[in-house]
Amino acid sequence: MIKNVSVIGAGTMGNGIAHVFAQNGFTVNLVDVNPTQLQRALATIGKNLDRQITKGTITEADKKTTLGNISIFSDIPEGVKNAALIVEAATENMELKASIFHKIDEAAPTDCILATNTSSISITKIAAITKRPQLVIGMHFMNPVPVMKLVEVINGYSTKKEVTDAIVALSKQLGKIPCIVNDYPGFIANRILMPMINEAIYSLYEGVAGVEEIDTVMKLGMAHPMGPLQLADFIGLDVCLSIMHVLHDGFGNPKYAPCPLLVNMATAGRLGVKSGEGFYLYNATNKDLVVSPSFRK
Repeated sequence: MIKNVSVIGAGTMGNGIAHVFAQNGFTVNLVDVNPTQLQRALATIGKNLDRQITKGTITEADKKTTLGNISIFSDIPEGVKNAALIVEAATENMELKASIFHKIDEAAPTDCILATNTSSISITKIAAITKRPQLVIGMHFMNPVPVMKLVEVINGYSTKKEVTDAIVALSKQLGKIPCIVNDYPGFIANRILMPMINEAIYSLYEGVAGVEEIDTVMKLGMAHPMGPLQLADFIGLDVCLSIMHVLHDGFGNPKYAPCPLLVNMATAGRLGVKSGEGFYLYNATNKDLVVSPSFRK
């Protein structure tokens, strides 16, 4: 039975994953080489738990227990030495993930399952770095992790069925809904989502309609809770561009070529919510608050 979980990376996804495991009674080691990021992550988890208290979904005692289930480490070997499951949630960069998986493969117990929260990088490619490819799997949580129900469970070429079954059961234990997919570029979530976002950017680039008009059509006409351009801002235009490159390189199909406008905006640092400006301008103190559309070719 899995009870000890290590989460590698204390950014937005990492702290959300740690939050969900800890709230469901798991002992969690949150690992990041940056001590400041670890403290920031704990503060974020505390604030998110406070929101749950305000909504009446948990109590102050639940918050105390959840935070008590989390320990922080800046040293990977120390942080993973007792883990039954490791979930890597570092930046979407293959070289970084390769380095992390090499370290955790060396330091973790031999029967420990190694999962990655990657949204697009090949599980098979990551698994090949390790001495245990049969124990490597994708566990793609959605942002914000405490709220979103989906976990995309991605089988690598060598992933054992017992590992898949364990991660499916574990996802349900977290109150999530797991969907099993196979390891091809973009999996399912991003193979469908990112071309839609890219096409919305093309529509803007070609002058078919404006930012608000494109998003309004998709919200009111297709019942999407957020328009594709605002969603791109939320994800990060650098991340969107990276995933389009993965799709384009993986399939060799020109339909996955990133829009030149997306390339320019990412290159210029207009990354969306995280930079304060993308297809929209965002409030400096509350970046969830849209100020106005912001677009130039």
